[in-house]
Amino acid sequence: MKELAYYDGQIGAPEEVMIPFNDRVHFFGDGVYEATLGGDHKVFLLQDHLDRFYGSAKALEIKIPMEKQELGSLLTELLQKVEGRTHFIYWQVTRGVAMRNHTYDDDLVGKLWVSIRPFAMQDPEKEISVITKEDTRFYHCNIKTLNLLPSVMASQDAKKAGVGETVFHRGEIVTECSHSNISILKDGVFISHPNDNMILRGIAKTHMIAACYRLGIQVIERPFTLAELMDADEIIITSSSNFYRYATKVDGVAAGGKDPETRRLLQKAVIDEFLEYTGLESLR
Repeated sequence: MKELAYYDGQIGAPEEVMIPFNDRVHFFGDGVYEATLGGDHKVFLLQDHLDRFYGSAKALEIKIPMEKQELGSLLTELLQKVEGRTHFIYWQVTRGVAMRNHTYDDDLVGKLWVSIRPFAMQDPEKEISVITKEDTRFYHCNIKTLNLLPSVMASQDAKKAGVGETVFHRGEIVTECSHSNISILKDGVFISHPNDNMILRGIAKTHMIAACYRLGIQVIERPFTLAELMDADEIIITSSSNFYRYATKVDGVAAGGKDPETRRLLQKAVIDEFLEYTGLESLR
């Protein structure tokens, strides 16, 4: 198959798979999701993503219809059916199917969705620009919920501005981006917002920090400000679909781009991890 969709046991092309009208996702965005890449038909960092997925569902009391190991096997099996070398693998669970009502039965079982399509990562050597925007989302950003309207709007703002991302901030404190984490390098130190309820614990960011430790780069997990962002030696943006991008302009003002040697060391480390995990020889 060129692209695969799955819903509650149905498998087909995206236009073939039918979703019940009363799935609570349609009325409330009631669900959580996860996403990663596949390389050579291996699901990258599968266990990390499953752990976060089940953690998000537990936080909202959503009952995933299968155990973690079974879901991992299903994702791996579905990936084998799709053509190509590298893929974007997305899955979500909604609370289930029921008549529209804000409350729900405690025994309602969730509905699993999966989407798999060919995917090519953006060139990690290509610098990007970003814009900033006040973070007006709710206070549970650590849950990977389907309620993404603020992020959709911020991503659209970035598109209209012709830049690569929107950086959220609450007052002077930088939190994360519309669909990425953001960290900085300053004087050889990697600084990143701690994993609290203001940001999603990024798996790509977590593995970036692990790479820092392997390379002997000091890590400090603390909130940093917009002023520190502008003064950073490097501005690093991480996500599960594009492990490593870097920004050299914020709101039209030059920033970062001052420590390319450390930046390239980290970039090589996370890309090498992906290649070793999947068995691919290169990203191309």
